[in-house]
Amino acid sequence: MPSPHTFSFELFPPRTPEAQAKLPGVVAQLAAARPNYFSVTHGAGGSGQEGTYETLLTVVEHSGVEVAPHLTCIGSTRANIAAQLQRYREAGVRRIVALRGDLPATAMSASAPGEFHYANELVRFIRAEHGDWFKIEVAAYPEMHPQAVSPAEDFNNFRRKVEAGADAALTQLFYNAGAYFDFMERCDKAGIGIPVVPGIMPITTYAGTVRFCTGCGADLPRWVRLRLEELEGDKPALVDFGVGVVTRLCEALLSGGAPGLHFYTINQAGPSLRLWKNLGLPARP
Repeated sequence: MPSPHTFSFELFPPRTPEAQAKLPGVVAQLAAARPNYFSVTHGAGGSGQEGTYETLLTVVEHSGVEVAPHLTCIGSTRANIAAQLQRYREAGVRRIVALRGDLPATAMSASAPGEFHYANELVRFIRAEHGDWFKIEVAAYPEMHPQAVSPAEDFNNFRRKVEAGADAALTQLFYNAGAYFDFMERCDKAGIGIPVVPGIMPITTYAGTVRFCTGCGADLPRWVRLRLEELEGDKPALVDFGVGVVTRLCEALLSGGAPGLHFYTINQAGPSLRLWKNLGLPARP
């Protein structure tokens, strides 16, 4: 019988010719696990939608697996978003990850450039333009968005995206399973029933893990930080430790009722596939 869970891998548009040349091989390795879909991020700081489209085509060519492009709205017009949606629809895309996107360094949310200011406006626009053609996923932040003023306001922002028509959500990375389960309890109390899939970031370096957590406001448990710092000079031991930490996190999430896992691959096949193997995740037919 098919797995009741949804498993997916996230890629980003390569930034160098060397990275571009390696991407088909990475896609082929990840595709062998038969995930439900790949997602492809948008460029940081409001750039890179063309790279998203080109990467999407690469994934389709080398995997045959469904692809969900990220679509960000900050700095865009309705006409521009409409054109991008039509382009994706003509390419056979049936799934979109709808996001606000990064604010310019000098902007505050109240003065965000463009005709869209929040992700819920983008979700509502997609629904108005294309009905149910696209399955729409949005972002969720178990530990609060770093720019939110409070946990309550951040949760209200999430609820507005759901009310606008989101089908499911992908969370920001986290390393505390309790944060996810607390978020799900809040969803239950608010009557929010869409699937919320945990975002999983493999641990492969000390500096990179600290940087990712700092950038998105995720808590890195003190004991994990200290062990990573201690193992920084022993790459194999650090990677083994990281795999163990994240494997146990994933096991706790799945046994606790999470509807699947979304792996942030950083365009590397090995770390996510080690987790996949440790968890005994089945390849779909």
